[in-house]
Amino acid sequence: LDGLIADLLATLVIFGFSRAHHNSSFYDAYWSVLPPLLAVYWWSESGLGVDDVRSWLVVGVIVVWAVRLTGNWVYAFPGLHHEDWRYPLLRERAGRAELIADLGGIHIVPTLQVFLGMLPVYVALTRTGRDVGWLDMVAVAVGLGAVLLEYVADLQMYRFARTKQPGQAMDQGLWSWSRHPNYFGEFSFWLSLALFGVAAAPGEAWWLFVGTLAMLAMFQGASIPMMEERSLARRPSYQAVIDRVPRFVPRPPRRSAA
Repeated sequence: LDGLIADLLATLVIFGFSRAHHNSSFYDAYWSVLPPLLAVYWWSESGLGVDDVRSWLVVGVIVVWAVRLTGNWVYAFPGLHHEDWRYPLLRERAGRAELIADLGGIHIVPTLQVFLGMLPVYVALTRTGRDVGWLDMVAVAVGLGAVLLEYVADLQMYRFARTKQPGQAMDQGLWSWSRHPNYFGEFSFWLSLALFGVAAAPGEAWWLFVGTLAMLAMFQGASIPMMEERSLARRPSYQAVIDRVPRFVPRPPRRSAA
């Protein structure tokens, strides 16, 4: 509970800066900073000590993810004048309730989603009595594989953005197997955290995937529809990508109709 309260208070502070500077992208970096801070705090309070192997595995995967995501944010962020295009759109659609949309939809809801996604980590870092097993190794493989997938997807997109022709839609590399490989990688990372929780407490598996499902719902219900609506508006050729390339889970593209 202490972690959640501190998390929400920090979110309110960031919200204050966002409103003062008319830029909700102040929140973006917090997404990748919060998980390692929570993990280290829970580990330090758990009493497991620095010789607990599962704790090292969990925290290690989270740190690798956080370093990559934060580095990507630093690389892509052009300055404090820049705001993610989705935020003004959400506020505009909210009309008179734009303050509520900004606080709730852009700041509080993502914070709660991350906290839900981190609850299996709390379980993994505080439960004792189960040695590291095969499911922990699966979680490590899924987590690191997810980070690698996101890295390659972002790298391919940056390279494409530098050389693309006007109106050209991305359908190369990983993006020829999934229209949103970066989102699939992000979902897979949160899935790996749930697997760590199940490895530490198999009897609690029934609720440990709630955070992962919340992430999936956000991607499928909000992030992907917004991205695809914008892509179609800016690049009509993107419809051909939709017709051919799978939406989320990477797999071979469908053949174009003759």
